[in-house]
Amino acid sequence: MIRNVIFDWSGTLVDDLPAVWEASNHCFERAGVPPLSLEEFRAEFRLPYRDFYDKFVPNVPLDELEGWFRTKFMTCQESVVALPHAREFLEFCAARELRTFLLSTVHPLAYAHQARATGLGGFIQTPYAGIADKRAKIAELLADHTLAAEETVFIGDMEHDIETARHGGIHSVAVLTGYNSLAQLRAAQPDLVVEHLGELRAVLERNDGQLPVVKTGSFIPAAKRWPLATVGALVFNDAGQVLMIRTHKWSHHWGIPGGKIEWGERHEDALHREVKEETGLDVTDVRFVMVQDAIQPPEFYKDAHFLLLNYTCVAHGAQPLQLNDEAEEWLWVTMDEAFALELNGPTRVLLEEVKRKN
Repeated sequence: MIRNVIFDWSGTLVDDLPAVWEASNHCFERAGVPPLSLEEFRAEFRLPYRDFYDKFVPNVPLDELEGWFRTKFMTCQESVVALPHAREFLEFCAARELRTFLLSTVHPLAYAHQARATGLGGFIQTPYAGIADKRAKIAELLADHTLAAEETVFIGDMEHDIETARHGGIHSVAVLTGYNSLAQLRAAQPDLVVEHLGELRAVLERNDGQLPVVKTGSFIPAAKRWPLATVGALVFNDAGQVLMIRTHKWSHHWGIPGGKIEWGERHEDALHREVKEETGLDVTDVRFVMVQDAIQPPEFYKDAHFLLLNYTCVAHGAQPLQLNDEAEEWLWVTMDEAFALELNGPTRVLLEEVKRKN
């Protein structure tokens, strides 16, 4: 039974990636080093900070770098917002009377400001902020509050968080809402990977507060475990462009809108519903293309077996596009431009089939 929850802050409860990226590039500029693109930054950023800085600016003292960073960060941290599902998960912890802690590298002044601005600070009973190496602090935190390891979980978005949990002998949960990619998190071998805190809340509710340990990368067939029937569509606009969407749960690869068919729902009705929920678009001219078996797709964040019913359709007119919180960004591109994107495997197969038939 989980009774104690230790949170990371950045990328777990709040989205501060744009601000941290901007402040880090400011440090590189001051040091005469070329800036990193956002994708480069996400791939390279690591904790402790010293390891990250040593790769790019090894000749600049850490104190000087941290001074540059804090000065710039304080001017751009207004962009920091609570992540979707964060408040609801913290409310869930409060309702269950779970003890809540923070263990984060974020500077104490920045944490205090963001905690007030987002309204999340009141849910954290004991914060430990400004911790350079969480691995060196976890044992002290557990001892200070006499936390039983088997009742304690650390939730974070980086390899360093998973390593910290391992140092403390406690459970670990990785969320895909922050800095590290699915591949990086899988390499750290957390007990569980979830797309976001909303999914973790559902897991704990289903299991009466217990955390099922599902080692990433394992695929264990179970009795009464069946493939999931899903629908997805390559959506065209009137200009002949196709809609591409990038999501956390597909390892930040580009794909198409779609999702599970609900009980008693016709497959085309499911397609209209899923496209509307994920993009806000109403589509017509729905045409079936193919069925794909997707068994353990490597880009997907957890073990899965999908039967993918793939279609094409058209979103006519100048409809506003509004993504739900599952997606990161969207693009309207030509078919040729779509092939140049970092696509998930099933989407590439669908594009190739549509191109072949046309």
